[in-house]
Amino acid sequence: MSEEATPTDAPSDDANLHDRVITVLKSCYDPEIPIDIYELGLIYDVAADEAAGTVIIKMTLTTPMCPVAEILPPEVESKVRAMDGVSNATVEVTWEPPWNPGMMSEAARLELNM
Repeated sequence: MSEEATPTDAPSDDANLHDRVITVLKSCYDPEIPIDIYELGLIYDVAADEAAGTVIIKMTLTTPMCPVAEILPPEVESKVRAMDGVSNATVEVTWEPPWNPGMMSEAARLELNM
């Protein structure tokens, strides 16, 4: 399930770091739901410091008992850390506010026929 970002996954260098991180986040999926974690609403915040090359991502999971709780955050961190221009990436998992289906994007709801 975990895979490293490769040059073919990499977003264009023309975009700013924050936008490039979002593009990479959209390549990470919860294996139980065929929607990327960004569209699912699991990403609460992305703080990207382009000058320092640091990225801090605040995210949640669908439930505290999520079977991918030990796999998904490290996958996200690894993919972001592998990006050009990123020297350090940190993922912080939070349970506040708790995730709910209302946090999904319109595109995700359409994909799931909701």
